[in-house]
Parts: sequence; C-alpha cells; structure tokens
Amino acid sequence: MLRFFLFLALALQVSAQETMIRQVLDPVTDTHVEVLALFSKPSPGGYLPVRVKIANNLKSDSRVRLDFESKSDYGSTLGARSSFSFDTPGGKTMTRDIIVPLSPPGGYHDGTNLTARLSGSMGMAENTIRSSLDKSQPAVLLSEALFTPNASLLDSAASGKFSGSRGGSTEFAGKFDPKQLPDDWLAFSGYDSLIMTDGDWTNIPPGGRNAILSWVRLGGQLAIYSTSSTTASALGLPANAGYGTIAIRNVPSDLKLDAPKVVSLVVSLVAGNPAKPRQLSNQNSFSSGWPLQKLFGEQKFQYALFVIVLIIFAILVGPVNLFVFAKSGQRHKLFITTPIISLGASLILIILIITQDGFGGNGMRRILMEVSPDGGVNAAYLQQEQFCRTGVLTGSDFTVSTPAILQPVIIASSRWARFTAGNGSKGNFNLQPVDGKLQASGDWFQSRSEHGHVLSAVVSTRGRIEKTDAPGTYLSTFDFPIDTLFYLDESKQWHRADGITAGKRFTLAPVEATMALPILTGEANAFSGRNQQFLKTAIQRPGHFVAITGKAPGIDTNPGINWKETRTVITGSVVSP
Repeated sequence: MLRFFLFLALALQVSAQETMIRQVLDPVTDTHVEVLALFSKPSPGGYLPVRVKIANNLKSDSRVRLDFESKSDYGSTLGARSSFSFDTPGGKTMTRDIIVPLSPPGGYHDGTNLTARLSGSMGMAENTIRSSLDKSQPAVLLSEALFTPNASLLDSAASGKFSGSRGGSTEFAGKFDPKQLPDDWLAFSGYDSLIMTDGDWTNIPPGGRNAILSWVRLGGQLAIYSTSSTTASALGLPANAGYGTIAIRNVPSDLKLDAPKVVSLVVSLVAGNPAKPRQLSNQNSFSSGWPLQKLFGEQKFQYALFVIVLIIFAILVGPVNLFVFAKSGQRHKLFITTPIISLGASLILIILIITQDGFGGNGMRRILMEVSPDGGVNAAYLQQEQFCRTGVLTGSDFTVSTPAILQPVIIASSRWARFTAGNGSKGNFNLQPVDGKLQASGDWFQSRSEHGHVLSAVVSTRGRIEKTDAPGTYLSTFDFPIDTLFYLDESKQWHRADGITAGKRFTLAPVEATMALPILTGEANAFSGRNQQFLKTAIQRPGHFVAITGKAPGIDTNPGINWKETRTVITGSVVSP
C-alpha cells in the first residue's frame, strides 16, 4: 500500500508539470476545463504551446477566459501578459491549441514562471509552472521515450557543465509527447535543441514535422537517435538544414543514451554550427560592441540648454518675481506670477525636448534571410536585428503582421538605454497573438530611449535565383532589386554579378576568392555573434549564393520609427530549371 501511494505521489508530481489547470464544474456530466502545457518546461523567452480542452456537457453555453502572466526568474521585474477567450455551446466539446508568449530572460538566472488564471462560467482556478536554467545552458526538449530512461543521468552529466539555478540541481531538458506536438514553429522558438528517436519522428503529425523543420532552418538543432542504421533521406529529412543542424546518432535497443556525449552534442550545437544558444546570445552579444549600434552612432544629451533654462527660471521665479513682479506691497501677485513663470518654463522645456528629439524615432535594421525553394517549400527564414533611438512617442502599442518571435536585447548601459544588464532589465513586454498577428504593448518602445530587438519569422516567398535554359544565365524572381550577388559553384569557384533586377536575365563573372570573401566577411561581421556565425557557415556552401540588397522589406514593428536603412543578406541554393 505504501508503494502505491509513493507511486501515486510521483505520478501527480510529474503530471503537475504539464497539467496547468483542470477545473471540474459538474462531476456528474464531467463538464470541465483542462489547460495542458504541451512541453513540461517553459523555455526562457519565446512561447509555450498550450492545449485548452473545454467539455461543456450542460445545456447552457459557456464562456471561459484564460489570463497568462510570465515572469523571468523569481521576483523579476520582467514580465509578459496575454489573455484568451473561448465560447463553447452547450453539449459540445472544444479543443484549441494556443501559443502563450513568455517573458524575455534578463535576470541573474534564466528562470521562467508562467501563471495561468481561469475565470468565466466554468469556474475559477490558478496555477504556476516553472523552469530554471543556468545562463549558458541551452534549452532542450527530450521525447518521452528518451526522457524516462535517461533524465536523471542527463541531469547528472549536465551538472558538470552548468550550475543549477540559485545553486539548485540542474535539469537538462523538458519532455514532450511526439503525437501531441503543435503545428506552429513558434512553439519551438525558445528552445535550442530537440532530441527524439526515429520512431518519435515518424509519429509526429505532418504539421508538427513541418513546424520543426522551419524551426531548424532558423537555427534549431534536431538530434534523432536510432536503434538501426538510417539516413536523413529515409526519414524524409532535407539535406539542407538552413541555419540549423540535423544530427542522426545510434542508440542501443534499451534507449540508454551516453549522457556526457549527449550533453556535449547539445553544448557544441553539432560541429560546424557553433552558434551560441539563442537566449545567451540575446543577453551577451548586444551589451557591448554591437556593430549595428556602433554604426547608428551615439547621441549626447544637451545639458547646456537645459541648465540655461533652469538658471533663467531660478532668476525669474526668485529675485525678479519677488522684487519686480510682486514687489513690496504687492506680494499677493505671487499667487499669479509664480504659476505663470513655472508654466512658461515647462513649455520652454517641452519645446526644447521636441526640437531636440522630435516625434517618433529613427533606426537601422540588419536582416539575414535564408530562402528554401526546393522540396516544394517556398519560404524565407528571416533573422532581423534592429536598433533605434526614439524621440517623443504618441503611442507605444503596435501590431506585428507576421507571426514572429520578438524579443528585446540587452544593450549597453547609458542614459538612453531602457533594457540593460542586471538590475536594468525591467519592463512589461506583452504580446497578444490574434488571427495570425501579434499585438504588442508595454515597454517595447519608450519615449526618448534607445532600444534593441531581434525578430525571427517564416514568410512565404517565391523569390529565388534560378538557372535559365540559356547556358551561363540566371534569373532572379525576388520582387526587389539585388545590389550584389556572389555564387560559389560546386567546384568552389566564386562568381559575381551586380545590379540585378527582378525578371531580367543576368550572367555571373568568375572572381577570385580574395575578391569575394573579404566583402562577405564584412557583411557577416555587421551582425551580432549568432547571426554572424550563421552567415559565415552559409558562405562556405557550394551550389549556394549570397545576395546583398538595401531594398528588401523588413518585419515592421512600431510605425512611428523611421528605419533609415534596412540592409538584407540573402542566402540559398541556386535552383535548376
């Protein structure tokens, strides 16, 4: 009997990591609401996929509201809020998958606390799930088949690489059920590595597999363990993983992994793609030496004008006011002259601020884009970095029309910076997914401030570089001009073309590597560390091109910002006719 209760306690503990809320309104008809986190551990930043099931077996209709609040680390001043409403007719059962935005990391540990609050006609309930990672630790998901026999060994192996959050134990990975994976790539966007068996991969619904491959092409690492010899093509995996990696490894029939090797595999993110984990990059790669911020330049605060105004105000409101405007015998005028002088000084200060800073703001963007026209996938995978300096903003809310992961990055401390390291990391970065768009509110943009953001998105495109029927000629189907294009053929000979316009054939001229690599390396060095590594790796792929343009559109955020420059580097394979 004691063993039974111990087993029951362990089962409840495991399920509590996944079932956020189960609220039963009517036990007789089993009318209930279930809120299930599809991953056992929320990632540091990104999104958490949540499945909501509402079984309304009563005659009356129901309305349910779920409010989510995410905090990064314990007692953090960083947060993100979102809410979702569901209407279910009487006698019906509804299941919906949602993605819940998570707070960006920025504390001393990459902890994530997500609280769900249920309200409405089905009752009220609340629960919180948590995860914690060492700052340098990649966020990993492990399938149930591998999690059960290996979790404790992997935790022990990871403890030798990372320190636990606040000195506690180290957890290597969260777990997932392959059959229950969502079909939205954003669900995986906060994670660095996804590990499963080849059987797990075949059990994933087609929509889930497509979502994972989109995440891989944006830089994710997919590791598949097999008990037999298999290949990527046999599993329906593409040869080109974009900016990510796909690794296939062997595992014994008992599915016991070599824990130290698995940890090393994840830490290195597979040889040939040593990019830093996403969250570590967002916290460390922008706080000093960010090329885009350097290129944009500094702005000094004009202290002198404000000091002069304050000195004049002090003279007017003091001796002039006392001995001229309200001299002896007319002191009652102080009740009139003092407010007028104060109001005038305030107006002058406001005019100075507007004159100096203006309305809206200015910024610059750098975009790294991988296009994948092969295999029937007509998509572009965008990594966007942006830096801006704002003046007076009349509104801070905005809508991102493209489903994307949007996060602030920690920039260098200054009087203009609003998101900095340590105690400077504060703010509400709310995102509300609605009809394929993101409604953003909170502290993404503040008046008279400097801000840095990174965005990743997958957009549909038929843009590509094609070989034509005429030997030695090519065609661009991008709907914007390309300034310069470099192509590394299968024999590793470099070629170049300039001034390419859509729909017009062009030829490539062979050039020496010394005429191509310095330019491409310079373009790579204009990005932050993670995207820089992605581009440097992509440059070395035979049969692929690298195109540079200042005319490609970016992912728009706050409409009050004037993006003075948007420079895009496009990578991809040259397509045969």
